[in-house]
Amino acid sequence: MRTRVYNLTGPAVRRLHTVPIRTSPWLWRVRQARTTHSRHASTQSSPGPKPFYITTPIFYVNAAPHVGHLYTMVLADILKRWRVLQGEKALLCTGTDEHGLKVQQASAKAGIDPKLFCDKGAAIFQDLAKKALITNDHFVRTTDREHTDAVEYAWFLLKEKGYIYTGNHEGWYSVADEAFYPESAVQPFIDPPTGRKIMTAVETGSEVEWSSETNYHFRLSTFRDRLLDFYRANPEWIAPEHRMKEVVQAVESGLEDLSISRPSERLTWGIRVPEDPTQTIYVWLDALMNYTTKAGYPWAPDREHAGGWPADCHVIGKDIVRFHCIYWPAFLMALGLPLPKKILTHAHWTLGGSKMSKSTGRVVDPFLALDRFGPDVMRCYLAHDGGIQDDSKYDNIRIIAMYNKFLNQALGNLASRVTRGKKWSVRGAVERIGPWTAEQWSHEGSGARFYQNTLAKVPEQVAQTLNAYEPRKALFLIAEFVRGSNQFFQMSAPWNKILDFGPGKPGEEVDKIVYLAAEALRMHGILLSPYMPNKAKMLLDQLGVQESRRTFEYCKPGCDLDYGNPMIDVGAKYQGALFPPLPSEE
Repeated sequence: MRTRVYNLTGPAVRRLHTVPIRTSPWLWRVRQARTTHSRHASTQSSPGPKPFYITTPIFYVNAAPHVGHLYTMVLADILKRWRVLQGEKALLCTGTDEHGLKVQQASAKAGIDPKLFCDKGAAIFQDLAKKALITNDHFVRTTDREHTDAVEYAWFLLKEKGYIYTGNHEGWYSVADEAFYPESAVQPFIDPPTGRKIMTAVETGSEVEWSSETNYHFRLSTFRDRLLDFYRANPEWIAPEHRMKEVVQAVESGLEDLSISRPSERLTWGIRVPEDPTQTIYVWLDALMNYTTKAGYPWAPDREHAGGWPADCHVIGKDIVRFHCIYWPAFLMALGLPLPKKILTHAHWTLGGSKMSKSTGRVVDPFLALDRFGPDVMRCYLAHDGGIQDDSKYDNIRIIAMYNKFLNQALGNLASRVTRGKKWSVRGAVERIGPWTAEQWSHEGSGARFYQNTLAKVPEQVAQTLNAYEPRKALFLIAEFVRGSNQFFQMSAPWNKILDFGPGKPGEEVDKIVYLAAEALRMHGILLSPYMPNKAKMLLDQLGVQESRRTFEYCKPGCDLDYGNPMIDVGAKYQGALFPPLPSEE
């Protein structure tokens, strides 16, 4: 058995001075797994095009989720559903971060085994995803065996390539953030409830304490120039733009090597350093690898892209930008792996003027919110009011106002009046007016203008915006489309233009108005399906749109002439209404 000797001083010599390599049971197991994977892959057909792959961060299980976690999930799910709507294969990964000192302390406080504590926490986040209609294809847990294997394999490669070394580390450490901070990133603070003087991280406000220990380090400083070159070559890699500038400035000011392990005597709950059980892998190196785990890392030959890697988009909160936009690309560069194509960062939700935080208890319970307003309404509200650049204030009054003014009075009202009209037929209007050509719509008149300036243009504008990873801006466009359609129908007043003769044939003018309004509703249903999947389905069912024609391919006027017969009972008054009045207002 070969050994490697590390140049350490103090107690660390007794712990780390002899480390067996290459012949360990761990390396044998990883190699066996890779060999089996390769043999299995070789019997399969060649993979098709790389699927679109989008991720959320993995969420800590040390406390219950709040509405900020739901917001991240919803943003990622909207973007994933949008890709599916365009006919792409798309994969969404979410999950839970289950290692680290925070989880270790939380499970100890709860008096239960850490794994059982994590099982309970992971189940809560899985329930939240299901309740919010999140279509995640993967739910990764950092306690999964496949994830542990991937992390250990990555560690082995980083060490073999010379990117890992051992040494003493001193600095300000935050248990809440699982991170060391340099002197420039901390500040003194007086805790209001106790009057205690503490040091806190400038970025997150978490308490930090001075720590000194011997552990492993990653040569982050050697990646400064490579990172800056990458940022210059990909100026829109991070959205929004101002966070890209902040990252560039941070890297330009210099990078220190990163501590990537903790003594196991202090951190027992985590993945032990391969061949050195006296050290536990730093939770952020462990956690960040989750994005590759469910994409199949380590990959068999010719299967690198089958699971979706490189990720097309990481959706993250602004408080973890440094980890994802500096540490993560450096790890990937060191491993020789392609970098994700986009990092979409969003701002926070505030409550009572402060950021929502599990540690302070200042949170909105997402389960209660979903129960009260329903998943479709909550998804719509979060997407519409949630901040990408700036923080947003969570407010139930805003949810109710959005429901009443937009969902009930605009979209719901238009759907009700068009589909329940007693003196016209949506199906008849589609049959008689649907075959018209664009040339026939070129004549002057409100209908022609609505056709040309709205129906023929807005869907493509929405598509461009969603393809640019701007779901909030896209929803604004859709909402304006809905309001404009409702206004067009109201001003056109087909009920005043109905011809008395010919039952079922109210006249060409009425047919044109009803057809244009129905086409608008059909497009509303398609465009809103990533945001409000259940309600969008209900709307399209009311219109009688076939399942195969609910994709973006059909989101243009005149491309579907087979709808108009409701698949469900459109009801009367509030029964069967798309968005009935809220109970308190009935």
